[in-house]
Amino acid sequence: MSADYKTVIGQHTYRFSGLRDVMAKASPRRSGDELAGVAARSAEERVAAQMVLADTPLKAFLNDPLIPYEDDEVTRLIIDGHDKSAFSPVSSMTVGDFRNWLLSEAADASVLKRLSRGLMPEMAAAVSKIMRLQDLVLVGSRMRVETAFRNTIGLPGRLSTRLQPNHPTDNPAGIAASILDGLLYGSGDAVIGINPATDNTGNVVTLIKMLDEIIQRYNIPTQSCVLTHVTTSIEAIERGAPVDLVFQSIAGTQAANEGFGISLSLLKEGFEAAQSLKRGSVGQDAMYFETGQGSALSANGHHDVDQQTLEARAYAVAREFSPLLVNTVVGFIGPEYLFDGKQIIRAGLEDHFCGKLLGVPMGCDVCYTNHAEADQDDMDVLLTLLGTAGCNFIMGIPGSDDIMLNYQTTSFHDAQYARQLLGLAPAPEFDQWLQDMAISDAGHRLLVGEKLPAPFQHALEQS
Repeated sequence: MSADYKTVIGQHTYRFSGLRDVMAKASPRRSGDELAGVAARSAEERVAAQMVLADTPLKAFLNDPLIPYEDDEVTRLIIDGHDKSAFSPVSSMTVGDFRNWLLSEAADASVLKRLSRGLMPEMAAAVSKIMRLQDLVLVGSRMRVETAFRNTIGLPGRLSTRLQPNHPTDNPAGIAASILDGLLYGSGDAVIGINPATDNTGNVVTLIKMLDEIIQRYNIPTQSCVLTHVTTSIEAIERGAPVDLVFQSIAGTQAANEGFGISLSLLKEGFEAAQSLKRGSVGQDAMYFETGQGSALSANGHHDVDQQTLEARAYAVAREFSPLLVNTVVGFIGPEYLFDGKQIIRAGLEDHFCGKLLGVPMGCDVCYTNHAEADQDDMDVLLTLLGTAGCNFIMGIPGSDDIMLNYQTTSFHDAQYARQLLGLAPAPEFDQWLQDMAISDAGHRLLVGEKLPAPFQHALEQS
Protein backbone atom coordinates (compact mmCIF):
# COMPACT_ATOMS: atom_id res chain seq x y z
CA MET A 1 0.00 0.00 0.00
CA SER A 2 1.26 3.46 -0.82
CA ALA A 3 2.28 5.88 1.88
CA ASP A 4 -0.47 8.31 0.94
CA TYR A 5 -3.27 5.85 1.82
CA LYS A 6 -5.38 5.42 -1.30
CA THR A 7 -7.57 2.87 -3.05
CA VAL A 8 -9.61 2.71 -6.25
CA ILE A 9 -13.29 1.81 -6.41
CA GLY A 10 -14.63 1.72 -9.94
CA GLN A 11 -13.38 4.81 -11.70
CA HIS A 12 -12.79 6.80 -8.53
CA THR A 13 -9.55 7.01 -6.54
CA TYR A 14 -10.05 7.66 -2.85
CA ARG A 15 -7.13 9.34 -1.09
CA PHE A 16 -6.75 9.91 2.63
CA SER A 17 -4.45 12.46 4.21
CA GLY A 18 -2.95 10.08 6.76
CA LEU A 19 -3.64 7.29 9.21
CA ARG A 20 -5.78 9.51 11.42
CA ASP A 21 -7.98 10.34 8.40
CA VAL A 22 -8.26 6.67 7.41
CA MET A 23 -9.30 5.70 10.94
CA ALA A 24 -11.96 8.40 11.17
CA LYS A 25 -13.48 7.69 7.77
CA ALA A 26 -13.41 3.91 8.32
CA SER A 27 -15.60 4.23 11.42
CA PRO A 28 -19.19 3.05 11.14
CA ARG A 29 -21.46 6.08 11.04
CA ARG A 30 -21.43 8.22 14.20
CA SER A 31 -23.24 11.50 14.74
CA GLY A 32 -20.29 12.64 16.89
CA ASP A 33 -17.78 12.13 14.08
CA GLU A 34 -20.09 14.02 11.72
CA LEU A 35 -20.32 16.83 14.28
CA ALA A 36 -16.52 16.91 14.45
CA GLY A 37 -16.22 16.99 10.65
CA VAL A 38 -14.04 13.87 10.47
CA ALA A 39 -16.55 11.28 9.23
CA ALA A 40 -16.75 9.75 5.77
CA ARG A 41 -18.87 11.83 3.40
CA SER A 42 -20.58 8.80 1.89
CA ALA A 43 -21.02 5.09 2.43
CA GLU A 44 -18.68 4.43 -0.48
CA GLU A 45 -15.94 6.56 1.04
CA ARG A 46 -16.40 4.67 4.31
CA VAL A 47 -15.93 1.35 2.51
CA ALA A 48 -12.85 2.73 0.71
CA ALA A 49 -11.34 3.76 4.05
CA GLN A 50 -12.10 0.34 5.52
CA MET A 51 -10.36 -1.31 2.55
CA VAL A 52 -7.30 0.87 3.07
CA LEU A 53 -7.36 0.22 6.80
CA ALA A 54 -7.57 -3.55 6.28
CA ASP A 55 -4.32 -3.38 4.26
CA THR A 56 -2.54 -1.21 6.83
CA PRO A 57 0.20 -2.96 8.86
CA LEU A 58 -0.36 -3.00 12.61
CA LYS A 59 3.18 -1.62 12.93
CA ALA A 60 2.02 1.60 11.28
CA PHE A 61 0.42 2.66 14.56
CA LEU A 62 3.79 2.46 16.30
CA ASN A 63 5.41 4.70 13.71
CA ASP A 64 2.59 7.18 13.10
CA PRO A 65 0.90 8.28 16.37
CA LEU A 66 -2.54 9.76 15.75
CA ILE A 67 -1.83 12.37 18.43
CA PRO A 68 1.82 13.54 18.63
CA TYR A 69 3.95 12.08 21.40
CA GLU A 70 5.18 15.50 22.53
CA ASP A 71 1.64 16.94 22.76
CA ASP A 72 -0.21 14.34 24.82
CA GLU A 73 0.63 12.37 27.96
CA VAL A 74 -1.82 9.59 27.02
CA THR A 75 0.12 9.04 23.79
CA ARG A 76 3.32 8.90 25.83
CA LEU A 77 1.75 6.37 28.20
CA ILE A 78 0.68 4.19 25.27
CA ILE A 79 4.00 4.26 23.41
CA ASP A 80 6.29 4.05 26.44
CA GLY A 81 4.26 1.16 27.88
CA HIS A 82 4.08 -0.86 24.67
CA ASP A 83 5.28 -4.43 25.20
CA LYS A 84 7.17 -5.41 22.04
CA SER A 85 7.56 -9.02 23.15
CA ALA A 86 3.81 -9.45 23.66
CA PHE A 87 3.20 -7.79 20.28
CA SER A 88 5.57 -10.06 18.36
CA PRO A 89 3.05 -12.85 17.50
CA VAL A 90 0.96 -10.37 15.44
CA SER A 91 3.64 -7.82 14.52
CA SER A 92 3.79 -8.88 10.87
CA MET A 93 0.02 -8.70 10.37
CA THR A 94 -2.10 -6.09 8.66
CA VAL A 95 -5.32 -4.96 10.32
CA GLY A 96 -7.24 -7.30 8.02
CA ASP A 97 -4.94 -10.22 8.84
CA PHE A 98 -5.42 -9.45 12.53
CA ARG A 99 -9.21 -9.63 12.14
CA ASN A 100 -8.99 -13.00 10.44
CA TRP A 101 -6.64 -14.30 13.12
CA LEU A 102 -8.92 -13.07 15.93
CA LEU A 103 -11.81 -14.99 14.37
CA SER A 104 -9.74 -18.19 14.13
CA GLU A 105 -9.57 -20.86 16.81
CA ALA A 106 -5.91 -19.95 17.37
CA ALA A 107 -7.01 -16.83 19.26
CA ASP A 108 -8.19 -18.50 22.45
CA ALA A 109 -8.52 -16.92 25.88
CA SER A 110 -4.97 -17.60 27.04
CA VAL A 111 -3.44 -16.32 23.79
CA LEU A 112 -5.51 -13.15 23.89
CA LYS A 113 -4.58 -12.51 27.51
CA ARG A 114 -0.86 -12.68 26.69
CA LEU A 115 -1.37 -10.40 23.70
CA SER A 116 -3.18 -7.59 25.51
CA ARG A 117 -0.13 -5.59 26.65
CA GLY A 118 1.33 -5.79 23.16
CA LEU A 119 -1.59 -3.94 21.61
CA MET A 120 -1.95 -0.22 21.33
CA PRO A 121 -5.56 0.97 21.71
CA GLU A 122 -5.43 2.34 18.15
CA MET A 123 -4.80 -1.22 16.91
CA ALA A 124 -7.84 -2.52 18.80
CA ALA A 125 -9.98 0.32 17.47
CA ALA A 126 -8.73 -0.27 13.92
CA VAL A 127 -9.64 -3.94 13.81
CA SER A 128 -13.05 -3.28 15.38
CA LYS A 129 -13.88 -0.90 12.53
CA ILE A 130 -13.75 -3.74 9.98
CA MET A 131 -15.70 -6.23 12.11
CA ARG A 132 -19.40 -7.03 12.02
CA LEU A 133 -21.45 -7.19 15.21
CA GLN A 134 -21.24 -10.98 15.24
CA ASP A 135 -17.43 -10.73 15.05
CA LEU A 136 -17.35 -8.39 18.05
CA VAL A 137 -19.60 -10.74 20.02
CA LEU A 138 -17.72 -13.92 19.09
CA VAL A 139 -14.25 -12.64 19.89
CA GLY A 140 -15.53 -10.80 22.96
CA SER A 141 -16.98 -14.04 24.32
CA ARG A 142 -13.51 -15.64 24.32
CA MET A 143 -11.84 -12.88 26.33
CA ARG A 144 -11.88 -12.97 30.13
CA VAL A 145 -10.50 -10.27 32.40
CA GLU A 146 -10.93 -11.25 36.05
CA THR A 147 -10.61 -8.84 38.99
CA ALA A 148 -11.21 -9.11 42.71
CA PHE A 149 -11.89 -7.06 45.83
CA ARG A 150 -14.40 -8.70 48.22
CA ASN A 151 -15.56 -10.99 45.47
CA THR A 152 -14.34 -12.14 42.06
CA ILE A 153 -15.70 -10.50 38.93
CA GLY A 154 -15.38 -11.57 35.30
CA LEU A 155 -15.33 -15.35 35.68
CA PRO A 156 -16.87 -17.52 32.91
CA GLY A 157 -20.59 -18.07 33.36
CA ARG A 158 -21.01 -14.98 35.52
CA LEU A 159 -22.71 -11.61 34.97
CA SER A 160 -22.36 -9.04 37.73
CA THR A 161 -24.32 -5.85 38.36
CA ARG A 162 -23.69 -2.45 39.83
CA LEU A 163 -26.52 -1.63 42.20
CA GLN A 164 -27.08 2.09 41.51
CA PRO A 165 -29.34 3.53 44.24
CA ASN A 166 -29.16 7.19 43.21
CA HIS A 167 -31.44 9.74 44.83
CA PRO A 168 -32.05 13.36 43.71
CA THR A 169 -31.40 14.70 47.24
CA ASP A 170 -29.09 11.93 48.55
CA ASN A 171 -31.82 11.01 51.03
CA PRO A 172 -30.51 8.09 53.15
CA ALA A 173 -33.94 6.40 53.45
CA GLY A 174 -34.49 6.57 49.70
CA ILE A 175 -31.03 5.20 49.00
CA ALA A 176 -31.47 2.39 51.54
CA ALA A 177 -34.83 1.41 50.00
CA SER A 178 -33.22 1.13 46.56
CA ILE A 179 -30.35 -0.93 47.98
CA LEU A 180 -32.76 -3.34 49.65
CA ASP A 181 -34.80 -3.62 46.45
CA GLY A 182 -31.69 -4.40 44.43
CA LEU A 183 -30.30 -6.96 46.86
CA LEU A 184 -33.60 -8.83 46.85
CA TYR A 185 -33.30 -9.11 43.07
CA GLY A 186 -29.74 -10.41 43.29
CA SER A 187 -28.08 -7.15 42.21
CA GLY A 188 -25.00 -5.48 43.64
CA ASP A 189 -22.14 -7.94 43.29
CA ALA A 190 -19.99 -5.64 41.11
CA VAL A 191 -20.46 -2.68 43.43
CA ILE A 192 -23.07 -0.71 45.31
CA GLY A 193 -22.30 2.64 43.72
CA ILE A 194 -23.96 6.01 44.29
CA ASN A 195 -23.69 9.07 42.04
CA PRO A 196 -23.96 11.79 44.70
CA ALA A 197 -26.31 14.68 44.04
CA THR A 198 -24.07 16.95 46.11
CA ASP A 199 -20.37 16.50 45.46
CA ASN A 200 -18.83 17.89 48.63
CA THR A 201 -16.55 15.92 50.89
CA GLY A 202 -18.80 15.95 53.94
CA ASN A 203 -21.76 14.55 52.04
CA VAL A 204 -19.57 11.99 50.29
CA VAL A 205 -18.14 10.77 53.59
CA THR A 206 -21.66 10.39 55.00
CA LEU A 207 -22.69 8.23 52.03
CA ILE A 208 -19.49 6.15 52.20
CA LYS A 209 -20.08 5.41 55.88
CA MET A 210 -23.70 4.49 55.21
CA LEU A 211 -22.75 2.01 52.49
CA ASP A 212 -19.99 0.52 54.62
CA GLU A 213 -22.38 0.04 57.54
CA ILE A 214 -24.84 -1.85 55.33
CA ILE A 215 -22.13 -4.08 53.84
CA GLN A 216 -20.61 -4.86 57.25
CA ARG A 217 -23.94 -5.36 59.02
CA TYR A 218 -25.12 -8.03 56.58
CA ASN A 219 -21.67 -9.39 55.68
CA ILE A 220 -22.29 -8.74 52.00
CA PRO A 221 -19.35 -9.86 49.84
CA THR A 222 -19.36 -6.77 47.66
CA GLN A 223 -17.78 -3.33 47.60
CA SER A 224 -19.05 0.22 47.75
CA CYS A 225 -18.24 3.37 45.83
CA VAL A 226 -19.43 6.96 45.84
CA LEU A 227 -18.76 8.19 42.33
CA THR A 228 -17.18 11.49 43.22
CA HIS A 229 -14.12 13.22 41.78
CA VAL A 230 -10.83 11.50 42.57
CA THR A 231 -9.67 14.49 44.62
CA THR A 232 -12.75 14.20 46.83
CA SER A 233 -12.09 10.48 47.35
CA ILE A 234 -8.51 11.25 48.34
CA GLU A 235 -9.72 13.85 50.83
CA ALA A 236 -12.29 11.40 52.19
CA ILE A 237 -9.53 8.81 52.71
CA GLU A 238 -7.46 11.44 54.53
CA ARG A 239 -10.46 12.02 56.81
CA GLY A 240 -10.56 8.32 57.65
CA ALA A 241 -13.58 7.38 55.55
CA PRO A 242 -13.94 3.63 54.80
CA VAL A 243 -13.41 3.97 51.03
CA ASP A 244 -13.48 0.74 49.03
CA LEU A 245 -13.15 1.94 45.43
CA VAL A 246 -11.80 5.25 44.13
CA PHE A 247 -13.78 6.45 41.11
CA GLN A 248 -13.04 8.72 38.19
CA SER A 249 -14.40 9.45 34.72
CA ILE A 250 -11.56 9.28 32.22
CA ALA A 251 -10.97 9.99 28.53
CA GLY A 252 -8.45 9.19 25.82
CA THR A 253 -6.52 12.46 25.54
CA GLN A 254 -4.67 14.71 27.93
CA ALA A 255 -6.86 17.67 26.97
CA ALA A 256 -10.09 15.78 27.64
CA ASN A 257 -8.79 14.53 30.98
CA GLU A 258 -7.84 18.08 31.90
CA GLY A 259 -11.49 18.91 31.22
CA PHE A 260 -12.34 16.37 33.94
CA GLY A 261 -9.81 18.06 36.21
CA ILE A 262 -7.41 15.13 36.21
CA SER A 263 -4.00 13.99 35.00
CA LEU A 264 -2.17 10.67 35.01
CA SER A 265 -0.22 11.77 38.08
CA LEU A 266 -3.45 12.57 39.93
CA LEU A 267 -4.90 9.17 39.01
CA LYS A 268 -1.74 7.58 40.37
CA GLU A 269 -2.25 9.47 43.63
CA GLY A 270 -5.80 8.15 43.87
CA PHE A 271 -4.61 4.64 43.05
CA GLU A 272 -1.98 4.73 45.77
CA ALA A 273 -4.46 6.11 48.31
CA ALA A 274 -6.92 3.29 47.55
CA GLN A 275 -4.18 0.65 47.73
CA SER A 276 -2.98 1.95 51.07
CA LEU A 277 -6.26 1.01 52.79
CA LYS A 278 -6.04 -2.71 51.86
CA ARG A 279 -9.78 -3.16 52.39
CA GLY A 280 -10.32 -5.99 49.92
CA SER A 281 -10.58 -9.52 51.35
CA VAL A 282 -10.14 -11.36 48.02
CA GLY A 283 -8.05 -8.92 45.99
CA GLN A 284 -6.87 -5.32 45.89
CA ASP A 285 -8.20 -4.05 42.54
CA ALA A 286 -9.51 -0.79 43.99
CA MET A 287 -10.25 1.65 41.14
CA TYR A 288 -13.49 2.23 39.22
CA PHE A 289 -13.43 4.10 35.90
CA GLU A 290 -16.21 5.23 33.59
CA THR A 291 -15.80 6.26 29.97
CA GLY A 292 -17.98 7.10 26.96
CA GLN A 293 -17.63 7.77 23.26
CA GLY A 294 -17.78 11.49 22.57
CA SER A 295 -16.29 12.74 25.84
CA ALA A 296 -13.14 14.10 24.19
CA LEU A 297 -15.14 15.92 21.50
CA SER A 298 -17.44 17.43 24.12
CA ALA A 299 -14.32 18.76 25.89
CA ASN A 300 -12.83 20.03 22.61
CA GLY A 301 -9.91 17.69 23.21
CA HIS A 302 -10.27 15.28 20.30
CA HIS A 303 -7.39 16.34 17.98
CA ASP A 304 -9.55 15.45 14.93
CA VAL A 305 -9.43 11.78 15.94
CA ASP A 306 -12.66 9.78 15.71
CA GLN A 307 -14.55 9.21 18.93
CA GLN A 308 -14.32 5.41 18.99
CA THR A 309 -10.52 5.44 18.71
CA LEU A 310 -10.34 8.00 21.52
CA GLU A 311 -12.59 5.76 23.61
CA ALA A 312 -10.15 2.86 23.13
CA ARG A 313 -7.30 5.15 24.24
CA ALA A 314 -9.18 5.74 27.50
CA TYR A 315 -8.85 2.00 28.18
CA ALA A 316 -5.06 2.35 28.02
CA VAL A 317 -5.39 4.92 30.81
CA ALA A 318 -7.62 2.57 32.80
CA ARG A 319 -5.43 -0.52 32.56
CA GLU A 320 -2.49 1.42 34.00
CA PHE A 321 -4.17 1.46 37.42
CA SER A 322 -5.45 -2.13 37.89
CA PRO A 323 -9.16 -1.27 38.09
CA LEU A 324 -11.77 -3.58 39.55
CA LEU A 325 -14.37 -2.13 37.19
CA VAL A 326 -14.45 -0.14 33.96
CA ASN A 327 -17.64 0.63 32.11
CA THR A 328 -18.63 2.58 29.07
CA VAL A 329 -21.70 4.71 29.77
CA VAL A 330 -22.51 4.12 26.18
CA GLY A 331 -25.53 6.32 25.38
CA PHE A 332 -25.33 8.79 28.24
CA ILE A 333 -23.78 11.79 26.49
CA GLY A 334 -26.66 11.97 24.02
CA PRO A 335 -27.64 11.86 20.34
CA GLU A 336 -25.05 14.48 19.38
CA TYR A 337 -22.51 11.64 19.68
CA LEU A 338 -24.57 8.45 19.24
CA PHE A 339 -27.72 9.40 17.42
CA ASP A 340 -29.97 6.35 17.65
CA GLY A 341 -30.34 2.80 18.90
CA LYS A 342 -28.35 1.40 15.99
CA GLN A 343 -25.34 3.58 16.80
CA ILE A 344 -25.61 2.90 20.54
CA ILE A 345 -25.73 -0.88 20.02
CA ARG A 346 -22.69 -0.82 17.74
CA ALA A 347 -20.76 1.44 20.12
CA GLY A 348 -21.47 -0.73 23.15
CA LEU A 349 -20.17 -3.86 21.43
CA GLU A 350 -17.11 -2.02 20.09
CA ASP A 351 -16.28 -0.68 23.53
CA HIS A 352 -16.61 -4.07 25.20
CA PHE A 353 -14.50 -5.74 22.51
CA CYS A 354 -11.72 -3.12 22.54
CA GLY A 355 -11.56 -2.95 26.32
CA LYS A 356 -11.31 -6.71 26.75
CA LEU A 357 -8.75 -6.99 23.93
CA LEU A 358 -6.60 -4.47 25.82
CA GLY A 359 -6.94 -6.41 29.08
CA VAL A 360 -9.50 -4.15 30.75
CA PRO A 361 -12.38 -5.57 32.90
CA MET A 362 -15.20 -4.11 30.81
CA GLY A 363 -18.78 -3.59 31.81
CA CYS A 364 -21.40 -1.47 30.12
CA ASP A 365 -24.07 0.96 31.22
CA VAL A 366 -26.65 -0.04 28.60
CA CYS A 367 -28.34 3.33 28.41
CA TYR A 368 -29.77 6.24 26.44
CA THR A 369 -31.09 9.73 27.04
CA ASN A 370 -34.71 10.61 26.45
CA HIS A 371 -33.94 12.86 23.47
CA ALA A 372 -32.09 10.11 21.55
CA GLU A 373 -33.76 8.11 18.79
CA ALA A 374 -33.65 5.00 20.96
CA ASP A 375 -35.90 3.07 23.31
CA GLN A 376 -35.85 0.18 25.76
CA ASP A 377 -36.18 -2.37 22.95
CA ASP A 378 -32.80 -1.19 21.64
CA MET A 379 -31.35 -1.62 25.12
CA ASP A 380 -32.78 -5.16 25.30
CA VAL A 381 -30.93 -5.99 22.09
CA LEU A 382 -27.63 -4.54 23.36
CA LEU A 383 -28.03 -6.19 26.78
CA THR A 384 -28.60 -9.60 25.19
CA LEU A 385 -25.64 -9.24 22.85
CA LEU A 386 -23.34 -8.06 25.65
CA GLY A 387 -24.43 -10.94 27.88
CA THR A 388 -23.57 -13.33 25.05
CA ALA A 389 -20.24 -11.53 24.53
CA GLY A 390 -19.20 -12.08 28.16
CA CYS A 391 -19.61 -8.55 29.52
CA ASN A 392 -18.34 -8.36 33.12
CA PHE A 393 -21.19 -6.27 34.53
CA ILE A 394 -24.18 -4.06 33.79
CA MET A 395 -26.19 -1.55 35.81
CA GLY A 396 -29.14 -2.29 38.06
CA ILE A 397 -31.48 0.63 38.77
CA PRO A 398 -35.08 0.61 40.05
CA GLY A 399 -37.38 0.53 37.04
CA SER A 400 -34.40 1.24 34.72
CA ASP A 401 -35.00 4.97 35.30
CA ASP A 402 -32.31 6.97 37.07
CA ILE A 403 -34.29 9.72 38.79
CA MET A 404 -31.15 11.67 39.72
CA LEU A 405 -29.21 11.57 36.44
CA ASN A 406 -32.37 11.55 34.28
CA TYR A 407 -31.48 8.80 31.82
CA GLN A 408 -32.71 5.31 31.01
CA THR A 409 -30.64 2.21 31.69
CA THR A 410 -31.13 -1.40 32.85
CA SER A 411 -33.18 -2.53 35.83
CA PHE A 412 -32.84 -5.27 38.41
CA HIS A 413 -35.37 -7.24 36.34
CA ASP A 414 -33.26 -6.80 33.19
CA ALA A 415 -30.26 -8.37 34.91
CA GLN A 416 -32.41 -11.32 35.98
CA TYR A 417 -33.63 -11.71 32.40
CA ALA A 418 -30.06 -11.86 31.07
CA ARG A 419 -28.94 -14.31 33.75
CA GLN A 420 -31.91 -16.62 33.21
CA LEU A 421 -31.75 -16.52 29.41
CA LEU A 422 -28.00 -17.10 29.16
CA GLY A 423 -27.51 -19.36 32.17
CA LEU A 424 -25.38 -16.83 34.03
CA ALA A 425 -24.92 -16.27 37.76
CA PRO A 426 -23.62 -13.50 40.04
CA ALA A 427 -20.04 -13.47 41.31
CA PRO A 428 -19.47 -16.73 43.25
CA GLU A 429 -19.01 -15.21 46.70
CA PHE A 430 -22.11 -13.01 46.27
CA ASP A 431 -24.04 -15.93 44.80
CA GLN A 432 -23.37 -17.97 47.93
CA TRP A 433 -24.45 -15.04 50.12
CA LEU A 434 -27.76 -14.84 48.23
CA GLN A 435 -28.33 -18.51 48.98
CA ASP A 436 -27.35 -18.13 52.63
CA MET A 437 -29.82 -15.23 52.94
CA ALA A 438 -32.56 -17.29 51.24
CA ILE A 439 -32.81 -14.70 48.48
CA SER A 440 -32.04 -17.30 45.81
CA ASP A 441 -31.55 -21.05 45.62
CA ALA A 442 -28.67 -23.13 44.30
CA GLY A 443 -30.18 -22.90 40.82
CA HIS A 444 -30.02 -19.07 41.02
CA ARG A 445 -33.82 -18.72 41.16
CA LEU A 446 -35.13 -15.87 43.31
CA LEU A 447 -37.03 -17.06 46.38
CA VAL A 448 -38.19 -13.78 47.88
CA GLY A 449 -41.91 -13.13 47.57
CA GLU A 450 -43.94 -11.19 50.09
CA LYS A 451 -41.74 -12.23 53.01
CA LEU A 452 -38.36 -10.56 53.56
CA PRO A 453 -35.32 -12.57 54.66
CA ALA A 454 -35.13 -12.61 58.45
CA PRO A 455 -32.17 -10.19 58.87
CA PHE A 456 -33.83 -7.55 56.68
CA GLN A 457 -37.19 -8.05 58.38
CA HIS A 458 -35.58 -7.63 61.80
CA ALA A 459 -33.87 -4.42 60.69
CA LEU A 460 -37.15 -2.98 59.49
CA GLU A 461 -38.87 -3.87 62.73
CA GLN A 462 -36.05 -2.27 64.73
CA SER A 463 -36.26 0.92 62.68
